[in-house]
Amino acid sequence: MRRVGTDEWSGLAMLVVAVAVAGPGLFGAVETTVARGLWIALFVGYLVALLVSVATRVSRRVRYAAFATTVAAAWILLLSAASLGLLPVLLVLTAAVSVYVVPIPVGLLVVVGNTLVITFAAASAMRAMPDRAMLLGFYLLIQVATLLSSVTLLREQRMRRELAEAHVELQAASVLLSESAATAERLRISRELHDLIGHQLTVLTLELETARHLEGPAARTHLERADRVARDLLGDVRATVGQLRAASPDLEQALRRVTQDLPGLDVTIDVAPGVRIDEDDSAAFVRATQEIVTNTIRHADASSLRISVTGDERETVLVARDDGRGAPDPTLGNGLRGLGERFAALGGDLAVDGDDGFRVTARVPAR
Repeated sequence: MRRVGTDEWSGLAMLVVAVAVAGPGLFGAVETTVARGLWIALFVGYLVALLVSVATRVSRRVRYAAFATTVAAAWILLLSAASLGLLPVLLVLTAAVSVYVVPIPVGLLVVVGNTLVITFAAASAMRAMPDRAMLLGFYLLIQVATLLSSVTLLREQRMRRELAEAHVELQAASVLLSESAATAERLRISRELHDLIGHQLTVLTLELETARHLEGPAARTHLERADRVARDLLGDVRATVGQLRAASPDLEQALRRVTQDLPGLDVTIDVAPGVRIDEDDSAAFVRATQEIVTNTIRHADASSLRISVTGDERETVLVARDDGRGAPDPTLGNGLRGLGERFAALGGDLAVDGDDGFRVTARVPAR
């Protein structure tokens, strides 16, 4: 279940404010120039259009149309009320959400239009010029302030998202470099063991094999025992070298390093016990996690992401699923297409499903 974040709470507060300022007109405390039922219907339409305009699961064209409806409904509500009261706050809310839907210049035009509507409404409701001028100046400044505050907030959110993406990329690069360095070190140690100790033990075995043919039963018994010890030791050295060459990377630790300390996104990593993969498969899973997390931050509007890795004698499977908005027919970008090619080169595949949040499944055959 998706957690309620600050965006949801601010939207709820916005609805409460809208209902509060329209309350006198809704409950008959303020007269309207149109039928009460029609005025209430206009207000409901305003709220619905306002919510649709800031929704992220609808197309841009629908959001534009909803925002235009919001602006028109707010103007009609204000002009059809016998007294202004706090109804201009509806126009302030419209200006505040404009930056989420339309470019800033269009938002400024909306502010100008709102101010003209307030001017016309105030001319019929207020006789004193100083009062009208004060009212216009107040609401003009409030609209500009809320619009610029929303712009600042959006820029901050974009910067945080870009920093999170850069953090994921750097962590993934660090993990891959660490794995590469560890592999190089294992290979260096294995070569030294084989070239130095292995060579010496091989010579010792040959010398003992020659001594075994010498006369004397007592000497022969000790020489055969020494021969067995030397052969066992040589086998142990070779087994150690093989383990150093085939040591499996710690996939869970690598994935946790890539996904740690991400603001606004709760990532859960679950790697089943017994999963063993080589360096190439580990690098593919690290890159897949990097791309999945980046796309989740950039596009999914999600608060949590769960990544699990399981394996059996046939294949190793990574499944990542977020609680975001998803997409019925997701279009793969260059990153996911590149990942699909990487897994195909390893003998596996990658699939994306966006029906209920985004779900990415990556498979590689068992080695």
